[in-house]
Amino acid sequence: MGMGNLQRMAMQMQQEMTRIQAELAETEVEGSAGGGVVRAVVTGKQELLKIEIDPTAVDPEDVDMLQDLVVAAVNDALESSRRLAEQKMGALTGGLGGLGGLLGGR
Repeated sequence: MGMGNLQRMAMQMQQEMTRIQAELAETEVEGSAGGGVVRAVVTGKQELLKIEIDPTAVDPEDVDMLQDLVVAAVNDALESSRRLAEQKMGALTGGLGGLGGLLGGR
């Protein structure tokens, strides 16, 4: 493989990575806890967009439980977001072998 081909391939991968990152920023992923009474929505770039709490989950006597549910829902959504990002980026860098690290892969 010539140097020109390698540079062209690297530039195409960089463009594809930029496209995937933009797509991840626009993709919403949901997580939940407590059987769905607490829902968290994050982007594919792991930015929290919103928390929804079913009014039946709000017990003034047990705020600790609600806080735990919120944390669990956010963590569930973030894990889904991480898996989505790994899947999309892995499809891009998966066939590169040793070049993946040079081009921003893990």
